[in-house]
Amino acid sequence: MAKVIFSIQYEINSNKKEEYFGVVKELKNLLKAEGLESYAVYEVKGKPNNFQEIYTFSSGEAFDKFDDDQDERLNILINKLTDLTTANSTKYTTLHEVAEV
Repeated sequence: MAKVIFSIQYEINSNKKEEYFGVVKELKNLLKAEGLESYAVYEVKGKPNNFQEIYTFSSGEAFDKFDDDQDERLNILINKLTDLTTANSTKYTTLHEVAEV
């Protein structure tokens, strides 16, 4: 099965960095979904307050199921992350592994 990588890149408000780290830490502890192989957050080099979340799924089916199976606390944290970002800075990317290579 081909893996799927889903990433979200955004800029957070500079005065909200500590709150952001608290939300991400709790989010990382909650993300235990079947088919989710890893979740990591990276700061973009040379761009303070710019971060990228990387989700790696074992398959397209696991990725689709993840979006459907989120619990209430996870949704609250995701909404809180949205509130911490600066306007119009969020970019989503979904990558599907090429199985033939």
